[in-house]
Amino acid sequence: MSIILRLDRVMADRKISLNELAEKVGISNVNLSNLKNGKVKAVRFSTLEAICDVLDCQPGEILEYKRDKKG
Repeated sequence: MSIILRLDRVMADRKISLNELAEKVGISNVNLSNLKNGKVKAVRFSTLEAICDVLDCQPGEILEYKRDKKG
C-alpha cells in the first residue's frame, strides 16, 4: 500500500491509549485498531478530523504517501 499510517506514533507521542482515543473520537476500539494497524481501505474525513482534533495534529502527521517502487 502506498499510504502509510503513522497513527501509532502520534498516539505514543501524545501518550494516549487506543481506548481513550476511541472514546474521545466516538468510534469503536476495533475500528480504531484496524485503522491504526493499516487494515482499512478508507477513512472518513469526519473520523480523520476528529482524530486530528483529539491528538492536536495535522492529517500529514498521521498519513504518509510513499511511491511504490517500479521494476
